[in-house]
Amino acid sequence: MHSQRLLHSLHVTRRHSKALVTMPFALIAAVTVVDVSAPPDVHLGPFLVAAPAVTSSFAGPRMTAFVGAVAVLAQSVVAIARTSINDLNHTYQIIALCLISAFVTLFAHLRERHEQEMTQLRSVAETAQHVLMQPLPGRVGPLRIASVYLAAEAEAQLGGDLYALARTADGTRVIVGDARGKGLDAIGEAAGVLGAFRALAHKEARLPDLVGHLEDGVTVDRNCTIKGADDYSAEAFVTAAVLDIPDAGCELRLVSCGHPPPLLLRAGEVLSLEVREPAPPLGLAQLLAPAFTAETFAFGTGDVLLLYTDGVIESRDRSGRFYPLVERVASRRGDGAESLLEYVRADLLRHAGGCLGDDAAMVAIERLPDAA
Repeated sequence: MHSQRLLHSLHVTRRHSKALVTMPFALIAAVTVVDVSAPPDVHLGPFLVAAPAVTSSFAGPRMTAFVGAVAVLAQSVVAIARTSINDLNHTYQIIALCLISAFVTLFAHLRERHEQEMTQLRSVAETAQHVLMQPLPGRVGPLRIASVYLAAEAEAQLGGDLYALARTADGTRVIVGDARGKGLDAIGEAAGVLGAFRALAHKEARLPDLVGHLEDGVTVDRNCTIKGADDYSAEAFVTAAVLDIPDAGCELRLVSCGHPPPLLLRAGEVLSLEVREPAPPLGLAQLLAPAFTAETFAFGTGDVLLLYTDGVIESRDRSGRFYPLVERVASRRGDGAESLLEYVRADLLRHAGGCLGDDAAMVAIERLPDAA
């Protein structure tokens, strides 16, 4: 999918470049005609420099060099038509035009190479994003799943927000989290937690034991970091909500590690699943030595659960107001996980003016009837 988007972008860019390439030739033709008919003391030849210069901003080095050659030819025609090709004034104009054309051709070559490198980097980033944040299935057991990841910057593909899902013998386990900070360090923390969750979620029978192993993994990664290599690593932590949703029954179990509480939508009401005994974020538990506790909440047929990262509720509008997630979710119309996420995504972007201050991830889970 990401390669198709890149190819589409390249095709659009090429079409625009073909349309723009007519401009420098039109400029050359106009300057040539006017210069030939101008009075003897008026010289418009220097304006021909604009043709290869403009071309270098959107076309490759070959087209830039070709436009430069056409401009030199046009200047030669003007020289012959007005005086002589050996006229000193026209000779200097031709030499200057040749030098500037060569310079902007080099510039076009460097720009094209940089664009190719950026295209390759975007492709690698999107591939890494798909490997790290594997798309969640739309249907798992009695659950319907929808997810969305919103990058804070348009060009960014990776961040510290994370979500993953794993099937067990009798249910589904889900994690939604947010690694401290941004950049490669946050990505590394997120990748470590996701890898540990995917490896252990199938094996650990008790949810608190699973969270304990995730905590150990973050702590070990921090302790293995070379001392003094990065101050960030010494303070690394990940907020997370880890859930166990059995296929049978009408409940879920939740361990919250410093993460915003999930929202439960039931019969038009919005309930915040606040745990009585929250745990510290992963990576900080050893400082407090807590006992991870899983708390049980009702989660029946037709209920929809919304998990999110703090990038959602900390998004501000132009006046500085935070996004009122509970209020907006309570006022929405429509049913189901997908419609909920589509609504919140569009409403959040409107609130933030299309530019989020931080990455945001959301997962919506709907329990379907047994026969669905």
